[in-house]
Amino acid sequence: MQKRILITGAAGFLGSHLCDRFINEGYHVIGMDNLITGDLKNIEHLFPLQNFEFYHHDVSKFIHVTGRLDYILHFASPASPIDYLKIPIQTLKVGSLGTHNCLGLAKAKNARILVASTSEVYGDPQVHPQNEEYWGNVNPVGPRGVYDEAKRFQEAITMAYHTFHNLETRIIRIFNTYGPRMRLNDGRALPAFIGQALRGEDLTVFGDGSQTRSFCYVDDLVDGIYKLLMSNYAQPVNVGNPDEISLKDFAEEIIKLTGTTQKIIFKPLPVDDPKQRQPDIKKAKEILGWEPKVNREDGLKITYKYFKNLPKEELNKLPKEFAKITF
Repeated sequence: MQKRILITGAAGFLGSHLCDRFINEGYHVIGMDNLITGDLKNIEHLFPLQNFEFYHHDVSKFIHVTGRLDYILHFASPASPIDYLKIPIQTLKVGSLGTHNCLGLAKAKNARILVASTSEVYGDPQVHPQNEEYWGNVNPVGPRGVYDEAKRFQEAITMAYHTFHNLETRIIRIFNTYGPRMRLNDGRALPAFIGQALRGEDLTVFGDGSQTRSFCYVDDLVDGIYKLLMSNYAQPVNVGNPDEISLKDFAEEIIKLTGTTQKIIFKPLPVDDPKQRQPDIKKAKEILGWEPKVNREDGLKITYKYFKNLPKEELNKLPKEFAKITF
């Protein structure tokens, strides 16, 4: 019997790649998205398929899906700083009400559910690299609080359903991920740098550029998600690439990749911007047999080709909030 899976946030960057993966694995995929940050262009290639269907729906409201469900992947959430400024209430609601609704549906359908958490639960970490036992250093009322605390609540209610209702749950903590279908204007470092290079602008680094990030190519992340869903492990698991780099060095990599003649300019460091971000992936290695395979040089080439081929109007479509955003 063909397995059926619901993927929320299906029209987003990660959600669309997950739809592709589970279609290729032979699943019947039900995509769901309210399109507040997602884009149907990411999944339009799937619409002709018999084993794909799409629901235009906000998971913060009651969810009804007909028929059997074997699995649920809850990836509906704004995932970039630029969205927190524009839709902070919706960000909190999808992490709380949306997660509650997805867990209730999983319970009603007797389905296994995996929820997408984030490295942002660690806040501006005082432990490096970050392991799953670290509780984090988060400012609940700072500019990042609407996202960070939504995800921390999401983990708490997921574990409550696991322990109280004996629901099969999985929690993945996702570190910086990149690849085709990222929004060029979403405010994160990689698309921001590439977009600035393609427009002939100087690359903006906040602070002195010594803060670090660790970038995982999307295909590697999707493989980690798949393996965690199929595992028997209910506690949170970090999935990301531990190859750490400073943002200044990363900007220089983008300059070399794109061949731009623009320079790096420095601006004040935003409030609560994490100084270090590197996953400890020992659990992923031991429990899932997973580790990233795509090195940053190869992944960046693919991603740059994708951005370079975008229509010119996409390249220049920058909202006014962009200048305020933390990378």
